[in-house]
Amino acid sequence: MTRKAFITRRMTFSAGHRLHNDALSAEENRRIYGKCNNVNGHGHNFTVEVTVAGEIDARTGMVFNLRDLKSVMAEIIEDGLDHKNLNLDVPAFQGVIPTAENIASVLWAMLARRLPEGALHEVKLIETENNFVTYRG
Repeated sequence: MTRKAFITRRMTFSAGHRLHNDALSAEENRRIYGKCNNVNGHGHNFTVEVTVAGEIDARTGMVFNLRDLKSVMAEIIEDGLDHKNLNLDVPAFQGVIPTAENIASVLWAMLARRLPEGALHEVKLIETENNFVTYRG
């Protein structure tokens, strides 16, 4: 009998960013991104929920050790993104507009490189109380 489970770890970080596409005019950027196109950027207290999936190991009773997931997430999220300007301080966002969708996608790529192949199920990025994105690779 296969017993598959999903486990999720949550982490928060604070970061600034500016939504801006250099290929568009200033007017187009303002129209598309509104106040998120502020020349000096703006910030959020983001929440990230990372879900891994797999069979429950008969010996350990776990899908994945949450301590190990916490360590990987801390390195990528806390050390790499917390209190940073995503546009200026994070190499992964050079040439990438740091929308919620792209932040979730970039986080997926960073996490997938560090977790066992096929374990990563979902990255959920909560940007505000009302805005979030779910990315599943």
